[in-house]
Amino acid sequence: MTQEAFEHNKVANRLSVVNDGVSALEYLRKEGQYADVPTPDLVLLDLNLPRMDGREVLAALKADEELRKIPVVVLTTSEAEEDVVRSYSLYANAFVTKPVDFDRFIDVVRQIDDFFVSVVRLPSR
Repeated sequence: MTQEAFEHNKVANRLSVVNDGVSALEYLRKEGQYADVPTPDLVLLDLNLPRMDGREVLAALKADEELRKIPVVVLTTSEAEEDVVRSYSLYANAFVTKPVDFDRFIDVVRQIDDFFVSVVRLPSR
């Protein structure tokens, strides 16, 4: 759904997708098949990932001196207050509940892209 929203909004940034938490960390750490991938400018992280959930990925990412500089937007179906609190306690940069309506989801993805590409200044690598 996120990939479709990126295409619909003609988001210029490249979107890389992995299907589970273990692969997410391998990608971010450039391990194995991901050795030559570029470092992402932004991570959109679902909390409900198989093999290693998003909370564990977020904790590992923010514990890593190099990776913690990458902003993380938790983009998930959860509306649970404990997930919001836990995500921010693990230093997520934003917590966004995925709208059920696809048109609204497209708008949310556009707003995330606008904010992190056009508004904020991120540290240089």
